[in-house]
Amino acid sequence: MATMQEWLERLEKDGDLRVIEEPCDVNLEMAHVAYVEVKKRDSKVLLFKKPVNREKGIEYEMPVVMNMFADFEVTEKIFGRHPDEIAEEIEALMHMKPPQGLMEKLSLVPKLFALKNVFPKRQKQKGLCQQIIKTASQVDLDELPILKTWSEDGGPFITMGQVYTRSIDGKMQNLGMYRLQQYDKNRLGMHWQIHKDASHFFDQYRDAGKMMPVSVAIGGDPLYIWCGQAPLPYGIFEMLLYGFVRNEPARLVKSITNDIWIPEDADIVIEGVVDPNKLEIEGPFGDHTGYYTLKEPYPVMEVTAITMKENPVYQATVVGKPPLEDKYMGWGTERIFLPLLKTTAPDLIDYHMPENGVFHNLILAKMETHYKGHAKQFMHAFWGVGQMSFVKHAIFVGKDAPNLTEYEKITEHILNRVDAKNMLITEGIVDALDHSSPETLVGGKLGLDCTGGEVADGVKEPIDDAKLLNAMQTIDKNVRGVKQYFVHTKTPVCVVAYEKERSVQELFDDLKALHTHLKLVVVVDAACNDIDNPYMLVWRVANNIDALRDVRKEPVIMLDATNKNERDGYTREWPGDVFCDPKVLEDLKARGIIDIDDAFVKKFYL
Repeated sequence: MATMQEWLERLEKDGDLRVIEEPCDVNLEMAHVAYVEVKKRDSKVLLFKKPVNREKGIEYEMPVVMNMFADFEVTEKIFGRHPDEIAEEIEALMHMKPPQGLMEKLSLVPKLFALKNVFPKRQKQKGLCQQIIKTASQVDLDELPILKTWSEDGGPFITMGQVYTRSIDGKMQNLGMYRLQQYDKNRLGMHWQIHKDASHFFDQYRDAGKMMPVSVAIGGDPLYIWCGQAPLPYGIFEMLLYGFVRNEPARLVKSITNDIWIPEDADIVIEGVVDPNKLEIEGPFGDHTGYYTLKEPYPVMEVTAITMKENPVYQATVVGKPPLEDKYMGWGTERIFLPLLKTTAPDLIDYHMPENGVFHNLILAKMETHYKGHAKQFMHAFWGVGQMSFVKHAIFVGKDAPNLTEYEKITEHILNRVDAKNMLITEGIVDALDHSSPETLVGGKLGLDCTGGEVADGVKEPIDDAKLLNAMQTIDKNVRGVKQYFVHTKTPVCVVAYEKERSVQELFDDLKALHTHLKLVVVVDAACNDIDNPYMLVWRVANNIDALRDVRKEPVIMLDATNKNERDGYTREWPGDVFCDPKVLEDLKARGIIDIDDAFVKKFYL
């Protein structure tokens, strides 16, 4: 176990840390710097030495660390070894058999001995996180450099808080990673979504008419925050996973004003209670989907104490359009949880959730098929397992497919096997952050079985982009551009930039006339998309379609990835993209804190 300060010293020694001595504002500036940094090929962990809040006239005493999971190498250092090695240990334990003979029994001793480190240790004395204690009238959240990330955010948000809660009977404790909006000096909005463990606990306290204790830790060992977002089964305390990965137990201390146990080496701890009968509007917030989540009522935490180390470091993250540090956190989760996923889907070979598919919006899976319909059976299994149930789009390939992270090769492999007959469209739960479904929490899901051989036929009469654009503009003058990808495959992808003055479904009706030139059409809004940028097109499409409403199978496959409105039968409020403030970017460039050009801004839809 290493403290945040020890981690930062190691990262600086290894050349993984960029220290920023120039004062940077917690309002937009720091988040914009981190947002730009993590998109670079050589991204670094950032340490802001002089955070300020110019609006409130505050110069903070504690530094801020961002992009803690800066790249694959840094993330591997945080785990202590490659995530695949951790997965192998999990798999070995799951297949452990009763030993036969003395030698097998002796060889089992080290494994069993190591398992004792899984269980957290509760310490009687106060922890490092309690060297400074402020309660009652001393509590002031303005002493913490809480960031406002995006221009339209409802206020400043704690973005890397470890939220510790417990069941009403005290038998279960949970660590989750939820954002928290600062309302004033002693109140925080608690954004735990309805599907999360903390929300289940909240229901228990509400039904019993009791106040709910909550403690929020910030900083400490970076592995804590990863454990907080790990998809463990209900009732399993995430600190068990910490002990397994670290091979040493987490050391916990009791909070000062409630009975929640938190890591003794956390940099900052915010303690409080939630009144289950009080809700307050939380948001908007620019979230990891790259869109704003809208205003909604959420529980409120009344802060009863703030404790911290003598020289704390505040940890924060920025979420928005990919790639961001959740790419590397997600990589660790993906690799480590593969063995557990195989228990439900034993013929699964591998899976991958590309970050520009926003993780839960797109999954690629490689499997060994044994009978007709096997892949469709897998689809239902995926949509019924824990957090996998939030996946919107699942594409399955066979065991002979290329590596799932070799994007060019795997895309070619898939496009040579796309067949409308092998598409499964159904309905199920979706993430609370999903905006494309007609109603919240429930929406369409698309599964694609590409486990078989290549389809027999390609495009009947292929034509180039210029001729195809001309043909489409003859049908509808609002078609602004056409770009065909993977034209050498059986199923080229035709991306259409459209200035939408009517429903895209009506456009689809008219495009039937061009079916001999097409096999897969994707329509996006011309105003906010670059059809020459496939990385961000995947992000847009995965976010914007609801399979039940936006996918057609005949005469060719058509996807409507435009922003929806009443013309489409969409009655919810469609959220906006997150964008950096141009003036803030220009000022940061002028001060030499960031170095980007217009091409960089365009590439990542900044």
